Amino acid sequence: MKTNCEQTYPQKPCNINKRRLIKTQKGEKRYFIVEDEIIKHQSNGRHKLIVFQKMFNETQKRHEFRFGYYMIAIKGKPKGRWVWGQYCLFIPKRDLLYIIKEAERRNWF
Repeated sequence: MKTNCEQTYPQKPCNINKRRLIKTQKGEKRYFIVEDEIIKHQSNGRHKLIVFQKMFNETQKRHEFRFGYYMIAIKGKPKGRWVWGQYCLFIPKRDLLYIIKEAERRNWF
């Protein structure tokens, strides 16, 4: 039984094998495939998911890595769902160390 203090979260997003488009400042299109990702609730607040993705750059034929985060939307149509963060990621040291160790365990480097 849930108490009033407990909060349930939506299922974590999964982007593995999804194709993504990124436009450069010059307007060039670059296509990426998300090959793998590590997703972790931020240790000092479970309202944020830290994401580290191993991506294959189809345009330049090389692997690259992307840090990002999801937050629970509090307004509008996506309210209550995970939405991709639009600002730079701030990450506690222990979470960063966990993610790097997990990436090494998965032989990303």
